[in-house]
Amino acid sequence: MPEGMNPMDAMQGANSPTVTGNKGLQVEEPLIFEMDSPGKSAVDLPPAPETAGGDRLGGLKRKGRVGLPGLSEPEVVRHYTRLSQKNYGIDTGFFPLGSCTMKHNPRLNEKLARLSGFSDVHPFQPTKTVQGALELIDTLADWLKRMTGMPAVAMSPAAGAHGELAGMLAIRAALEARGDARSIVLVPESAHGTNPATAAAVGYKVRSIPANDAGRVDVDALKDALGPDVAAFMITNPNTCGLFERDMVEISAACHEAGALVYMDGANYNAIMGRVKIADLGVDAMHINLHKTFSTPHGGGGPGSGPTVLSDALAPFAPLPFVVKQDSGWHLVEHEADPACKGAGKTPFGRMKGYHGQFGVFVRALSYMMSMGGDGLRQASDDAVLNANYLMAKLSDVLTPSFEGPTMHEALFDDRFLKDTGVSTLDFSKALIDEGFHPMTMYFPLVVHGALLMEPTETESRQTLDVFITAVRALAEKARSGQAKEYFAAAPHLTPRRRLDETRAARKPVLRWTAPEATADA
Repeated sequence: MPEGMNPMDAMQGANSPTVTGNKGLQVEEPLIFEMDSPGKSAVDLPPAPETAGGDRLGGLKRKGRVGLPGLSEPEVVRHYTRLSQKNYGIDTGFFPLGSCTMKHNPRLNEKLARLSGFSDVHPFQPTKTVQGALELIDTLADWLKRMTGMPAVAMSPAAGAHGELAGMLAIRAALEARGDARSIVLVPESAHGTNPATAAAVGYKVRSIPANDAGRVDVDALKDALGPDVAAFMITNPNTCGLFERDMVEISAACHEAGALVYMDGANYNAIMGRVKIADLGVDAMHINLHKTFSTPHGGGGPGSGPTVLSDALAPFAPLPFVVKQDSGWHLVEHEADPACKGAGKTPFGRMKGYHGQFGVFVRALSYMMSMGGDGLRQASDDAVLNANYLMAKLSDVLTPSFEGPTMHEALFDDRFLKDTGVSTLDFSKALIDEGFHPMTMYFPLVVHGALLMEPTETESRQTLDVFITAVRALAEKARSGQAKEYFAAAPHLTPRRRLDETRAARKPVLRWTAPEATADA
């Protein structure tokens, strides 16, 4: 409940025409603590047995209630069921978040991840008891290497930014091994925010490289910035404007000639998997978001996985652990002193995490790859790009594309179409919620004013996209009608909760429920 809201208003919802606050079968749901009935319980517990000398807690007695709400079992079940019905996810409808690849996750992959031989393994088991799991990790690694053309892959990074960290640590280790003390990392303006953050976390100074008028890296500016102090160039390709960096080979060559290495952010790999060999672009390291590109559901904090493919220059420095095949079976190399590590000429920079990677995500990803096959993965990329260009073609006359020409996996628009309407990108996106769609990514990338970034993914049908297009076109026309400023400013109108004071909510969030009597006493 937002700070300052009257509990009765919260029960009845915003401007509800009903006494209960319910709107048909959309039932208004208070916090579970507001449903508390002291003394009520969903279970019957026997009284504590009498013990010699009084209680069994050494005289420590409760001074007040535990603070857990008292409800019957039906009330508990209904509460959490109703909450689940208020959640919006990829299984509910179209989820066009740009740069996030929120696509359908085949249930076959979920079924395989739940097989007892995969779901019940423990990282402390002896390796002889998890040979199948180690083989799966190695098989998945082989798929990733074959798809990218890269000779090595670090499997343990837990997510995208973690994979970036692995790649940059490998770059630092490689430079240190050749006695090359470089201190600067170059990052394009349109990079993901984690790119400069990762470079800074590794100890580098960050310098920004501008984009050209076509929304891509200004190659001349990059070449001017290269020098003996530059350790690496971090680039996202396709970039966050949804555009393929056409000069990628030239960029890599220029960096290598200057003694720098190239890190490519793989967050948008869904647009090019099966179509582009990363090694052919001259890249030295790239993380791959298995949770975006290869099926695992994500959002709300996880789960994720960010394997990082490495070039010949970085392969010796790949982090521990890694799997090798020996005569006795599959072996997990956990320590640099392991003969298998020294024998392969590897000098790992260390470990990325306590265990061996996100195994459940590995299972889903390999299931996805093997069920799709190489041709299916290529088609997924083709369809993702087709869907994005379909949105671009159908919306370009009512929205304002940020850059000319075809796009890759996402369509990027700016807010010029809202000029002089009094309607902002935020207003427009909130109104889209009333139409039954999760809003697109707003105000990102930062290089585009009032950005609206839409990624339809390959799993959305033309019928779904047509309904979305119809809604967006109608809202754009309504915004330009000159009579709907108040409508947009108050949107969404049909949700269980209306628009909050977002600045106040971000700066002074109410994260803990306080009982009314406690508030009164205070």
